[in-house]
Amino acid sequence: DEWVSAERLDLSQEVEWPLPEKPEPKSKQKQQPSKAQQVSKTDSKATKANKRPRSATATRETSEAPEAKASRRPSQQGGKENRDPTVTIATEEIGGTPQPGEDDSTIDLVDMQEAAIAAKAAPEHAPYSREEEIEKLRTGGSMTQNQTEISRVRNLERIQMGGFEVEPWYFSPYPAEFTDCDLVYICEMCLGYYGSETQFRRHRKKCQVFHPPGNEIYRDDNVSFFEIDGRRQRTWCRNLCLLSKLFLDHKTLYYDVDPFLFYCMTVRSPHGHHLVGYFSKEKESAEGYNVACILTLPQHQRKGYGKLLIQFSYELSKIEGKLGSPEKPLSDLGLLGYRAYWQEVIVDLLAERESEGTPIMSVEDLGGNLAMTTNDVLHTLQNLNMLRYNNKNHVIVLTDAVLEQRERQKEKERIKGKRAIDSAYLRDWKPPVFVASARTWNW
Repeated sequence: DEWVSAERLDLSQEVEWPLPEKPEPKSKQKQQPSKAQQVSKTDSKATKANKRPRSATATRETSEAPEAKASRRPSQQGGKENRDPTVTIATEEIGGTPQPGEDDSTIDLVDMQEAAIAAKAAPEHAPYSREEEIEKLRTGGSMTQNQTEISRVRNLERIQMGGFEVEPWYFSPYPAEFTDCDLVYICEMCLGYYGSETQFRRHRKKCQVFHPPGNEIYRDDNVSFFEIDGRRQRTWCRNLCLLSKLFLDHKTLYYDVDPFLFYCMTVRSPHGHHLVGYFSKEKESAEGYNVACILTLPQHQRKGYGKLLIQFSYELSKIEGKLGSPEKPLSDLGLLGYRAYWQEVIVDLLAERESEGTPIMSVEDLGGNLAMTTNDVLHTLQNLNMLRYNNKNHVIVLTDAVLEQRERQKEKERIKGKRAIDSAYLRDWKPPVFVASARTWNW
């Protein structure tokens, strides 16, 4: 298609209009078939309707051995992950019509009904115990016990980051060509992604990034924290959001990172700073949230880093003079981590005040000392059964079960050591101030 200039138009002749299409001649009425012919046609149609195409079963039988690995492949195109796998097979194989004399390779509806009845009569899978469910949640990222619901939406098979190979949990909008790769290579420093090992090695020889591209606002003997503005480092922050979407079910934003600050926690080595986890927060939150998204990478979980991220977010809220709360809804692992942190700090503060002889504290006092909202404090107290009603008043009670659990936690910390944020290293940090254009979406 192209624009036609006026010089090429011939206006001296009349306009010729296309001729209308001729109507198709009406077919002559056929003679009515006899009753015997009608019955035979009805029977043949019923038998054809009750049988599936031959190619659906023949293809499955012939290609079962060579495509054993390919059967585990998730959906490749974005948007197809929400379709039922059985419907997809039916649409793909619809072109193979049954041939005469091939009744032995087809499936009747009666057999399908019998199989469905037998499946219903089979005993259901026994529910997981609490320990097995938590372990499954940590390794799989979801509380669902149906593996097909998870594999149906995943689009990457495995990723390699640093010295670890990790299996993703959820869908992430990486480019479509990466869904065909068995292993996606992610640079640990710049978070760039590559589909082949050759490209990745070539990039690593030229990569000049050795730490997250922001200001290092905290450093102790174990970890460092970097503060990154999403408006100034868009590419790095977008790559971080793409990576985190592989392990977060509720995360929806990955492209427009301008209104967010990212606080990345790293561990140091002779090769640079290695990303362990991060949390993001809005530059100006109308609801007062101090965390928008929080993640500890799966290869670094069960080491206490998640509690460090949560504690660091509340330390920043204390310096800002605000009460903070994480943005809802929390992921399953995030909710478990926050509940454990809230329980620890509230019980420690109550036990400390009781030992000092000033045990009387209100819910507002607890929230003010810990930079927590009243709703989070009440949620924790009710979850631990520490709120009692006495003499027409609600009182906070340290139960024996809570104290025993605290003693077990202290004993474990004495053996393994405890990771904690030292607020003395944050004395020089000041909350960043942004103009109105830096707090809005970049539309």
